[in-house]
Amino acid sequence: MAVIKIENLTHVYSQGTPFEKVAVSNVNLEIEQGEFVGVIGHTGSGKSTLIQHINGLVAPTSGKIYIDGQDLWQDKVQRHAIRFKVGLVFQYPEYQLFEQTIYDDIAFGPKNMGLDEQEIDKRVRRAAEFVGLTADMMEKSPFELSGGQKRRVAIAGVLAMEPKVLILDEPTAGLDPKGRDMILGQIKEYHETVKSTILLVSHSMEDVARFATKALVMNHSKMFMYDTVENVFAHASEIEKMGLSVPQISKVVMGLRAKGYDIPANIHTVEGAKQAILKLAQQGGMTNA
Repeated sequence: MAVIKIENLTHVYSQGTPFEKVAVSNVNLEIEQGEFVGVIGHTGSGKSTLIQHINGLVAPTSGKIYIDGQDLWQDKVQRHAIRFKVGLVFQYPEYQLFEQTIYDDIAFGPKNMGLDEQEIDKRVRRAAEFVGLTADMMEKSPFELSGGQKRRVAIAGVLAMEPKVLILDEPTAGLDPKGRDMILGQIKEYHETVKSTILLVSHSMEDVARFATKALVMNHSKMFMYDTVENVFAHASEIEKMGLSVPQISKVVMGLRAKGYDIPANIHTVEGAKQAILKLAQQGGMTNA
């Protein structure tokens, strides 16, 4: 069963006014449990509005949203419980830190779930370990930390609620390459260990290619495509026409194919390109290179 099911979702901002804008138009989507989905689209494509619907922050103008088989908007009391199944990490989440200690910040979500102290403690320490925060840091103030460490505390606060679906909106924005790779690596490890469903909103096609199993492409409020990463980036030329980038290696593959080399269009990693080129060379297909 799909952990996220969206039926005919449409959202219109400022409906009935001169400022009316269709942000999401008739989206139908099913995401299975355990997928790692990269969500991509140009600014104004509707991707941010879409993920806010999945968390119940925005109500549909029309259509249905099911989380783990439950209609998110059928019942107000039920909706409160369903929301705990979907964790949303906003862009620059460190700005939302407010407790006196790292421990208390991570524990905030589990406390609001009504869990007992033993369960809260277990979840806090497990979430901290996932993001690389050591036990001796727990009583420190989060405001003593570096930007990257604060980001990890904020992410740990969402992980501690152990959501079935984890949504991250540009989680590496503003970080240096080392900090970005560290956080994405920790998110990947969390995904492989917990088997939760992850939606990663990113402008980096390389990050989507490296970490995601599937990609969701939004374009002008509509869903252009939802498929495996390989199949999505096989449509590199169409994606570029939308004003989006594609992984650099996809551009190399496109260039080689344009020159007549018989290389599969769905290659999106350096290793994949290497293997395809070696195979072609062994078959004598690179003699004119």
